[in-house]
Amino acid sequence: MATADGQSDDAIPSEVEIIIHIGTRKSKLALIQTAIVHEALRKAWPEFQYEIHAMSTMGDKNQVTPLHDFGAKSLWTHELEALLIEGKLDLIVHSLKDIPTQLPPSCTIGAIFPRADPRDALVMKPTLATEHSTLDSLPAGSTVGTSSVRRSAQISRKYPNLRFADVRGNVGTRLSKLDAEDGQYSCLILAAAGLQRLELGDRITQYLDSENGGILHAVGQGALGVEIREGDQKTTRLLEKLACSKTTMACLAERSLLRTLEGGCSVPIGVESRWVANEDGDGEKLLMKAVVVSLDGKESVEAEKCDRIESKGQADEFGWALARDLVEKGASKILEKITLNRGIIGGQDGA
Repeated sequence: MATADGQSDDAIPSEVEIIIHIGTRKSKLALIQTAIVHEALRKAWPEFQYEIHAMSTMGDKNQVTPLHDFGAKSLWTHELEALLIEGKLDLIVHSLKDIPTQLPPSCTIGAIFPRADPRDALVMKPTLATEHSTLDSLPAGSTVGTSSVRRSAQISRKYPNLRFADVRGNVGTRLSKLDAEDGQYSCLILAAAGLQRLELGDRITQYLDSENGGILHAVGQGALGVEIREGDQKTTRLLEKLACSKTTMACLAERSLLRTLEGGCSVPIGVESRWVANEDGDGEKLLMKAVVVSLDGKESVEAEKCDRIESKGQADEFGWALARDLVEKGASKILEKITLNRGIIGGQDGA
């Protein structure tokens, strides 16, 4: 935080204006998501002023290279984190699924906001939508547009008759490529939350989950994560009453699983988390399903776990235990093959 004249606020008089500097990417979706956090902060702490600083990251600047070909795991976060560490930003708003599970030592997640719909969504080409609305209705050889190996691997597993083509760009650009009359795509797979936040939910023809389409979502998908400097107690206090406990526990468990498997966010690891009632009617338990799939979809390992989680430590242990179940069933062998075949996988999961 800084005062209006740029000085530190360590011992400022109460009448001096405090400015909270918020970092974000420049995309339309990123700015909408940042507005959600900004508005929550403004309502909780109306006595402060807020400035939003938007910038392009490496992932934004390169709209050609397939995401899985990048060598950096902090594809969407690195440039913003540099400003955070320098003290030029007080916090950064991210899609939680874009935040690597290993953060710089001087950074931490200060809050996780209430989760929107975490599912993936199918968006059909308008000229096909009248006859085809689901993945299993597509003719053999239809081309699915996605930049995510998690999505393509799971779809290959369930629908081996479909083809895939990489598609980059923001959501609007991707939809334009889909809608082009001479475009190669029959459909796209995108995050439902992103489409809904952009008020494009009417383009969704099928919501995908374990029961519909058999596709598990990315770790952290649908949630907003706020990154801050480690040890910044003032910003921590600002965010404390804005975080969602249930979303935080579920997402920390998902991130623990991913970190234990040593997978970047663009490897074929899918999860599905939901809270279910305890048998005795006292409180809720977290039920999490997870899958690791080979790139061609021919090999896969699944596991699930259900247990009470009442602390961040228990959430971390939950994810670790589920990851160990996957490893015992052969997940590490699948991930090792991916590493050997493609080198170290970096980048982030597609929007």
